Parts: sequence; structure tokens; C-alpha cells
Amino acid sequence: MRVAISGASGLIGSAVGAHLSGAGHDVVRLVRPGRDAAADDVRWDPPSGEIDQTALAACDAVIHLAGDNIAGRWTARKRCRIRDSRVGPTARLSESLARLARGPSVLLCASAGGYYGDSGQEPVDEDSGQGNGFLADVCKQWEAACAPACDAGLRVVNMRFSMVLARSGGALKRMLLPFQLGLGGRIGNGKQYWSWIALEDVVAAIEFLLTHDELAGPVNMTSPHPTTNREFTKALARALHRPAALPMPAIAARLAFGRMANEIILASARVQPTRLLKRDFQFRLPHLECALQYILRRPR
Repeated sequence: MRVAISGASGLIGSAVGAHLSGAGHDVVRLVRPGRDAAADDVRWDPPSGEIDQTALAACDAVIHLAGDNIAGRWTARKRCRIRDSRVGPTARLSESLARLARGPSVLLCASAGGYYGDSGQEPVDEDSGQGNGFLADVCKQWEAACAPACDAGLRVVNMRFSMVLARSGGALKRMLLPFQLGLGGRIGNGKQYWSWIALEDVVAAIEFLLTHDELAGPVNMTSPHPTTNREFTKALARALHRPAALPMPAIAARLAFGRMANEIILASARVQPTRLLKRDFQFRLPHLECALQYILRRPR
């Protein structure tokens, strides 16, 4: 299978690309003009939508992962970058795919568990409705931007990622230093659910989605065992053999992270991967304690 990947240099994209290449697939990157590119990379300019249609037509599948990092204070400018780096480029890529007479038959497009907003203590899955908030609105627009590809007959999967755990990047990497120094602890009251998934399971699930034609629409990319923030921080401290004795009050989180604190850090998301489980996808690291031990024992 020839697979094109946008965001191929990111945490998920680099891991997926390496795995698929090792499994014998032909992986090509969607790269912006001016970037160093290999001979078989596909040139793509997200703002204008300009893309090498001939090279794109030679692919069997597209994995679209590109988007501005959501970490940081959500100023008005940052919120615009988060939205504009997702919605517009996804729409233009979908339109390019729709124009092809022959080409990829499947588009796996990133989305986020933030679609469900703050769901409190109640579990949510792919049949649950959209929540409230900036990120929920972005996710709705992001997924809707895939409509041209879907209308043209491509199988479109909207991968709603929860927090991806990896030592090399993402939220866990940012948490390691304070916890290693014994400065970690619960955030707010610690009762909010954090949904998470190990990078190894993300890679396996994406490969699974490529080959299971019956899966389309939203698919939650998350462990079947979400945990509260209190439980998460305790498990991380145990894995690092450090105390978790310095909680961060909610007001401090809001001062440090602004709007992002309310929608991600302090929000509760008890997300279930119902569609993957119904198709008998086997998680490698479904439990937090084992996942953290595995991740933290690996070389950097």
C-alpha cells in the first residue's frame, strides 16, 4: 500500500511512518514548499491547497495529521492558528482528493476527543453529541471539512485522539521534569477524567483503520480505561519513584494556561473507544500503570 502522510515529522506521523515502512508499505510525506524533500515526497501547500495531483493520485491512502500544536496559552492569535491550521487545509486536501478520477480510497483524518467538551463523570463514545467550547467547535468544523472527500466516495475516518503518551513528545514529556523533581501533583480537585492512549496503540490503531473497510466516520483513539487526574498523577509519580505531593490549584492552572486549562487540563473527558472495541481491536497497553512503565523504560 502506498500511503501519504501529512504532519509526518510530528510525534504521531513519525511513529506511524516508521512502522508502516517497516511493515513493507510505501510511505510518502506531504511536504510544504521550501522544506527538504525526498524524491518521492508529495509537494503540498496547505494555505493555497496547491498539491501535486499526479503524485497524490498514485497513493492508496492518505493519513492527515497536520495541525498547529494546541499546547500553550490560547490567546486570540493562538486560537486562530489552531483553527486555521486544521479546518482550511483539511477542506482543501479533501477537495483535491475529490477531484481525482482515480486515487486514494481512504482518508484517515485527525480530530480530537475535545469534540465532546467537558463531559463530567459520564462516559462518552462515538454516538455521543458534540460538547461545548472552542475545541469542540474546532473539531466539528475540522471533521465537516472532510465532506468533499466523503461525497466523492472515499472512506473517511475522523480519528478523535485523546492525550497521546510518549516519552519523546506530547503532554507526558512536558510533565516528566516536574514529576522527576518531586514537584508534581493533582491539578484542581483531581476528579476530572483524563482520557489517554499510548503512542504504540495509536500506531497499531491507525494501521488497523487502514485495513478495515467497515470503519468510517468518528473513531475514538483512546484507551478503554480513562483515569482521573488524581489517579493519573499518582501513577506517574509511582512510575518515577517520586512523591506527588504538590497539587496545582485550579486558579493556578487558569493563571498559567488560560482558556486551555478550562477546556483540557481541568475538563473531564471519560471517552470510550467503542467502535475499535466492537471490531475486536486489541490494545497493547490498555492500563495506565503498565503503559507508563513501558514508556518510561524505553530509551529516549
